[in-house]
Amino acid sequence: MHTYDRLFIGGTWTDPSGKDLLDIRSPHDRSVIGRAAQAQPADIDRAVAAARHAFDEGPWGRTTLAERIALLRRFDELARPHDDRMAALVTAENGSPVWFTRALQASLASQFNSSVRAAEEFGWEETLTPSAPDAPFRSMMRREAIGVVAAVIPWNAPTSSAYGKIVPALLAGNTVILKVSPENSLSMGFLAELLERVGLPEGVISVLPADRETSQYLISHPDVDKIAFTGSTGAGRRIAAIAGQQLKRVSLELGGKSAAIILPDADIEKALQDLRFASLLNNGESCIAQTRILAPRGRYEEVVEGLKMLVDSLKVGDPSDPGTFIGPMIRPDQQARVREYIRIGIEEGARLVTGGPQVPEGLEQGNYVTPTVFADVDNSMRVAREEIFGPVLVVIPYDDEGEAVRIANDSEYGLSGGVWSVDEEHALAVARRIRTGTLTINGAPIGYDGPFGGFKASGIGREYGAVGLGTYTEYKTITI
Repeated sequence: MHTYDRLFIGGTWTDPSGKDLLDIRSPHDRSVIGRAAQAQPADIDRAVAAARHAFDEGPWGRTTLAERIALLRRFDELARPHDDRMAALVTAENGSPVWFTRALQASLASQFNSSVRAAEEFGWEETLTPSAPDAPFRSMMRREAIGVVAAVIPWNAPTSSAYGKIVPALLAGNTVILKVSPENSLSMGFLAELLERVGLPEGVISVLPADRETSQYLISHPDVDKIAFTGSTGAGRRIAAIAGQQLKRVSLELGGKSAAIILPDADIEKALQDLRFASLLNNGESCIAQTRILAPRGRYEEVVEGLKMLVDSLKVGDPSDPGTFIGPMIRPDQQARVREYIRIGIEEGARLVTGGPQVPEGLEQGNYVTPTVFADVDNSMRVAREEIFGPVLVVIPYDDEGEAVRIANDSEYGLSGGVWSVDEEHALAVARRIRTGTLTINGAPIGYDGPFGGFKASGIGREYGAVGLGTYTEYKTITI
């Protein structure tokens, strides 16, 4: 049993303003695996005040980039030996299969190094070439920290989300309040323990689990300068409205309903094996999951049957078992939501290829759903348009490449996607026509050096690399 009865505010473990501890329940069997204090508005006030003071008057604003890099390298070095422990905590909290949480932990080194390299190569201060060579002045462009950052992250991949926000924000010289989901109170409490050992100045970082109402209090706080949010599109719209009213800087990484386009010449067997991860990673609870499978009509049944065999072969069960590929949903309400979408698909007339709304036999004690594949799906159906956030795939037929592109683009979202073809140049040409922020060809992994984010309702702004770092800075021009 893990217990965190204090909150990590400004680098110090502090008694919370509320006395009650939240029970953290296992998605596998709904047993209590830990208890943790949850932040209230009074705790947010303390964290923001500490961050404000550290940015405006503390030593943090006078640190050099080299000093900030050294401190963050120390954090990463402290964290690496504990990857297995962190993976196990996230698996216990989220129901994410341990193969996924271990892989995600292993990827954090690359994610971290890409941010540091971007900071080392970033144009923090540049002298601009004047448009008129004989101008009697010169202009200097600087990139400076924005101020106090409210970084709000989701529960489905907490360590990666935390790294994606606090590392670039701190490298740029901001102070940060990391607001984490209540479900992740244990893993993010451990993250706070690691941050405590780094030696950051007082006030620079807080890690606060809190509910939706307290999160809204944080992002509305007048002393917060920038909001960095990852989560649902609905929540993103509310946050954008608040940011617009207060003219705060904001970046939003939101939902998706991404398309996987299997071109007629694709290696179907390889595409299906790639979709095992691209479509069903983290139990399907992933914003980048490619859950709309677009298959050429001439090979449609081949794809449908292949997906059925693939999904039926995946082990569903205890997420701590290394042999499990799909674990439970995060909460009972999410389990109910996914099962309801499966019923909706049946009612809409989609062909149920495998799966269904029933709970897998023997797993009734947890938040489990049966992985499901629908065929004969029209892109106008709700199961093809709405983000389900679970292991539910829809297979949509197309007649020609132009129709495939139109179907892929016919979505309010534009976060991710994939194209499969034996001709990489042809696949690349198709990828250029898709209105989405990130695409992979023939199952290539998503890297951390390029910008990550979405078109349309999938977000505003980008994370990762130099572009992501830039979202935590303001431009300043000085003319001499």
